[in-house]
Amino acid sequence: MEHNIELITTIAAGFGLALIFGFIAEWLKTPALVGYLLAGIAIGPATPGFVADIGIASQLSEIGVMLLMFGVGLHFSLNDLLAVKRIALPGAIVQMAVATILGMALADSWGWSLGAGLVLGLSLSCASTVVLLKALESRGLLETMNGQIAVGWLIVEDLVTVLILVLLPSFATMLGGSNGTESATSSLWLTVGHTLLLVSAFIALMLVVGHRVLPWLLWQVARTGSRELFTLSVVAFAICIAYGAAALFNVSFALGAFFAGMVMRESEFSHRAAEESLPLRDAFAVLFLFLLACCLIPPF
Repeated sequence: MEHNIELITTIAAGFGLALIFGFIAEWLKTPALVGYLLAGIAIGPATPGFVADIGIASQLSEIGVMLLMFGVGLHFSLNDLLAVKRIALPGAIVQMAVATILGMALADSWGWSLGAGLVLGLSLSCASTVVLLKALESRGLLETMNGQIAVGWLIVEDLVTVLILVLLPSFATMLGGSNGTESATSSLWLTVGHTLLLVSAFIALMLVVGHRVLPWLLWQVARTGSRELFTLSVVAFAICIAYGAAALFNVSFALGAFFAGMVMRESEFSHRAAEESLPLRDAFAVLFLFLLACCLIPPF
């Protein structure tokens, strides 16, 4: 009987090569992060030989994003984010605007259309949350003031990106060169209002209901005395809430997982939750970085 082992093959290649290239990178006095990315390129379509399953790789990388952002949320409270809002909010918006304009100017010099230039500029304006957080964590800067500003900056970028991804289809006709009609303008405002309502509803639900329910549920699980059940509950909360945020509120997996961690921080078992989820979080974060390079580097 033949068995489909694409998932196992992808995970085995990911962890094995990431270990080898990461060790070599550390031996050469460079961050292990560089080794993980090079390992991903090694089994991507850009190089000959074995090529990982891109579909499976992208889903595994999403799990890494969820667990990493959940772990980051466990170290930050709402007060921490509000403390840096005067820097993170305008800074992220200005940075995204400048990067988008520069990207559009570059695309225009290549002869691209307005729509294509806008998509390129918006793509360049977004930073990789996972890559930046791993870099800050490896240098011990995540819980410093600069680290908190960086996290707040990234959260603003994620919120803006959610809005952009929802609005781009509404702009498709206008960006293609056709004149916008009154009905199109009306539909655009309805889309904006609907998106803002969903995002606001998710944030309110997490801060009002999740703030009370998640710590209580974690306490109930801790009362059983089962370490396996406690670890399972932490991982389940992170992934299920991230999935629910994306499926029900059109919020990114990363943002959903971050808010899940942030409200669970109010539990007296938050430090234990961080410790129990750390091995899985690190493993899948490495797998994300490895598969990021695998998926994004195109064949030559």
